[in-house]
Amino acid sequence: MEVFKDILLLFLIVCAISASLIRNPLLSVIVFMSYSLIMSIIWFLLESPDLAITEAAVGAGVSSILFFVTLRKLKALSEGGDHEQDSR
Repeated sequence: MEVFKDILLLFLIVCAISASLIRNPLLSVIVFMSYSLIMSIIWFLLESPDLAITEAAVGAGVSSILFFVTLRKLKALSEGGDHEQDSR
């Protein structure tokens, strides 16, 4: 069991570092979602299921959906801005 906890901690550190270093926003959101899922597993192993459920629902669920919607809107805005410049 200790090996599993060490692997989770290693994945958590890798996700935290890579989420801040990745330049692609979509990949960064996916790594952030992985970070939240790993964190919810760690909370569950620490025998705190209420925090685990909250982290899974809010961290990996709601926050990721909001990030994806924001990225989609930003892409739509940037595409709309390009069309306005082309027509001039």
